[in-house]
Amino acid sequence: MSKALGTFRAVYLVALSCVGSFLFAYDTGIIGGILTFESFQNDFRYGEAERATVGSNSTSLLQAGAFFACFFVWPFTAKYGRRWSIVLASSIFCVGAAVQTINTHSLAAFYVARAVSGVGVGMATVIIPMYSAEMAPKNIRGMLGSMFQFFFTMGVMTSYWIDYAVAEHMEVTTAQWQVPVGLQLAPGAILGLGMLLTKESTRWLAKKGRRDEALKSLIWVRGGESPEVEQEFAEIVAGIEEEERITGGVTWRELILPLNRMRVFLIIALQIGVQLTGNTSLAYYAPQVFRLVGAGDSSLLITGFFGVVKVISCLFFLLFLVERIGRRGSLLAGAFLMGSYMVIIAALTATKPPNPDQGLTPTAIASMTMIYLEAMSYNISWGPVPWVYMSEIFPSRIREAGVAIGTSTQWLFNFVFSQVTPHAVQNLGWRTFVMFGVFNYALVVFVWFFIKETKGRSLEEMEALFAGNARASDVEAVHGKDDEERSERRQS
Repeated sequence: MSKALGTFRAVYLVALSCVGSFLFAYDTGIIGGILTFESFQNDFRYGEAERATVGSNSTSLLQAGAFFACFFVWPFTAKYGRRWSIVLASSIFCVGAAVQTINTHSLAAFYVARAVSGVGVGMATVIIPMYSAEMAPKNIRGMLGSMFQFFFTMGVMTSYWIDYAVAEHMEVTTAQWQVPVGLQLAPGAILGLGMLLTKESTRWLAKKGRRDEALKSLIWVRGGESPEVEQEFAEIVAGIEEEERITGGVTWRELILPLNRMRVFLIIALQIGVQLTGNTSLAYYAPQVFRLVGAGDSSLLITGFFGVVKVISCLFFLLFLVERIGRRGSLLAGAFLMGSYMVIIAALTATKPPNPDQGLTPTAIASMTMIYLEAMSYNISWGPVPWVYMSEIFPSRIREAGVAIGTSTQWLFNFVFSQVTPHAVQNLGWRTFVMFGVFNYALVVFVWFFIKETKGRSLEEMEALFAGNARASDVEAVHGKDDEERSERRQS
C-alpha cells in the first residue's frame, strides 16, 4: 500500500510542478494567434504592416526574460530551495500575465509584461526538471521527467484550440484577446499555491544539513517508512558527504573539470539538438508550415489537431516507452525518423508543389501526415528526453549550475530558431525540410558516439557512469588551488 501511495504522491508532486511547463507552452502558443486578431490590433493601434514586428518582439522579449532568469534563479534555488523558487516563478509570471491582460493601449507596456512573464517561465524551466529528478523514484524517474514535455504539449494544444475558439465564436472586441491571455492566470495560481502544500526536495534539504526534514520529505514522497526508504536515504546522505569531502564547496572551475566538462557539453549539445530537429520551429509557425505544404484555409484547424497528436504521443511515451527503450534508444530512433519524414516532405513538396486553388490534394495530405508523424516522433524522443537527461546526470553540488546552463541554452537557441524559421520558410520553401532532415541525421551520429544510457540508475550512480578517466584528485586539486588563493588574499 505504501508503494502505491508513494507512486501517487510522486506523480502528484511532479504533475503539479509541471504546470509551470504548461504555462511556458501556453504563453508561447497563444501569442501567435492573438496578434492576428483585429481586436488586438485595434486596441494596441498598429497596422497589418507592423504585425510581423510586433510578433517578433513579443516572442523575443519573453525568451530574453527567460534566458536571463536561468542565471538569476540558480543562486536563489541553491540558497532557498526548489519549492520557494517555483512559488517565486509563479508570482512573477502572474504579475506579467495580469499586465498583459489589461487593455493598456500601449505596446510598450505589453512588451514589458511579456519580459516579466518570461522571467517567471524561465525560472520554472530551470527548477521543474531538477525538482522532478530529485524527488522521483529511480524506477519511474524517466516517466516523471517526461511529464515536463507532456505538460508542454498540453499547453501548446490548449493554446491552439483556445485561439481557434475565440477567433471563430467571439465578436471582434477587447474580450476576444483578453480571454486567452487572462486564462494564463488560472494555472499560474494553481502552480504557486499548490507548491505551498508540497514537500521540499529531499536532496536539497540533505545537502543543507537538514537531515531530519530531508528524511521526513523522503518518507512522505515514498508513501511511508520502509527498509528501502532508509537505504535510499543512506545512499543520498553518503553521496552528499562524499561530495563535500572531495570538494568542500562549489567553484566555477569544477564545471570545467574532465569529470564535468563532458556533462556540460552534452546538455548544451542536447538542447541545441532539440532546436535542430525542427520541431520547435514547426510548433511556432505551424499554420505557415501547413500552408506551405498545401493546407490552404484549413491550416488553423489542422494546427489544432496537430496539438492533439503531440499530447497523445507524449502520453504514450511516458506511460509505456521511456523506462523500456531508455534515453539513448529513444534519441537515436527519434532523430532518424524525424530526418526521414523531413526528407519525404521535401520530396513531395518539391515534385508536386501545392496549388491554393486545388485545396487539399493527395500530395498535401501526404505531406501533412508526415508532419504529424514527425511531431509524434519528436514527442517520444527529443521532446521529453533532453529534460530528463539534463536533470539527472549532474552531481548535487553542481546540479543547479548545470541545469541553468542547459536551460539557458534552450532559451537562447529557441530564440535563434524562432527568428530564423519564418525567413527560411519564405526564402527556402521546401528546402527548409531538407535542412532539418540533414540536421536530424547528424543528431543520430552525435547520440551514437556521445550519449550514455542512464535508465534505471540512481542520481548517486551518475558519478561512476560519467567518471571516465577523470579522478577525484582532479577535483581536490582545483579546490586546493582555490583554498591557496583565498589564503593568499587573506594574508595580503
